[in-house]
Amino acid sequence: MGTAPLGIVMNGVTGRMGYRQHLLRSILAIREQGGVLLSTGERVQVRPLLVGRRAAALQEIAERHGIEDWTTDLDAALADDRWQVYADFQVTSARVAAIRRAIAAGKDVYTEKPTAETHAEAVELAELAAAAGVRNGVVHDKLFLPGLLKLKRLLDSGFFGQVLSVRGEFGYWVFEGGWQPAQRPSWNYRAEDGGGIVVDMFPHWNYVLEDLFGRVESVYAKATTHITSRVDERGEPYAATADDAAYGIFELEGGVVAQINSSWAVRVDRGELVEFQVDGTHGSAVAGLFGCRIQPRNATPKPVWNPDVPDSRDYRAGWLEVPDNDPVENGFKVQWEQFVRHVVEDAPHPYDFASGARGVRLAEAGLESSRTGRRVSIQDSDAEVATR
Repeated sequence: MGTAPLGIVMNGVTGRMGYRQHLLRSILAIREQGGVLLSTGERVQVRPLLVGRRAAALQEIAERHGIEDWTTDLDAALADDRWQVYADFQVTSARVAAIRRAIAAGKDVYTEKPTAETHAEAVELAELAAAAGVRNGVVHDKLFLPGLLKLKRLLDSGFFGQVLSVRGEFGYWVFEGGWQPAQRPSWNYRAEDGGGIVVDMFPHWNYVLEDLFGRVESVYAKATTHITSRVDERGEPYAATADDAAYGIFELEGGVVAQINSSWAVRVDRGELVEFQVDGTHGSAVAGLFGCRIQPRNATPKPVWNPDVPDSRDYRAGWLEVPDNDPVENGFKVQWEQFVRHVVEDAPHPYDFASGARGVRLAEAGLESSRTGRRVSIQDSDAEVATR
């Protein structure tokens, strides 16, 4: 293909994530910088084709950003050889059927997570892509957060010694939609529409844990719906049937234990909307979206439990901020650049449909654990793909 523009079908750009992160902050930012730099020193430019159901919304976005191509006809877009990549940012319930059509048309596919509503469908997509020989990638944006990049640097340096445990806190209060408009779409809170915090966040936690600490081998989780009635975008009350909070314990290969709380019904009393504390024999760290603080073993205080005497020690003052030594770009854009290189020059891209299937499997296992009240072992979806 050389350095000819890479045509990308972008389905779902009228949604919040599709528009803000994938179109505005990724593809248009790449276009503005002159394309993606290849290993040869050349650049390949990107050319988006906006696809969706609402013609007026697509036209308005296209005109606002100087985009020439948009359509409501997905099949026509997939049949056009000018477009090599299909990218999907739709609601989860619409994703599998569209990706199947894209694979059948021979398109390379890049998609938001979760890749499917069920593990069986996620594995099927991985198998279809492998059989068709199309390149495929799944968004793993959290790995590119500045705070987690700092955490990865600490892990690679051996700072922690033996990692013992991980504790994560994620969430914020999502307004019910009555006296305050909700800051998330209403479908997130309807199970029948593919909503729920487990199916949304457990695929994220799977790749974060897998990439940084080791594969998840089992999960014990409790999912619940704390807020049972909400108000939708039209001002109509509706029953919130999807879980809005989940409390999970994950056992990882190598013996690391991770505990992660996820909630859209919690008020924030922490530095950032997500924070992970990692404790090891030689040191500990607390990483968020941007910041990362550390406490090495030789600077660890020696608390003594005494409920009869107020503790005057300022424990947070004993932590050091990890400096911003390296410039960091938007994680969605960085991963888009990786996938473009994967398509154009076959550069490595480990975050494929098999990885996405493992995330869906963890979500299913978490919901199963919540229903049954027992610990659920995780099967390796990569092995399942290979043996089917």
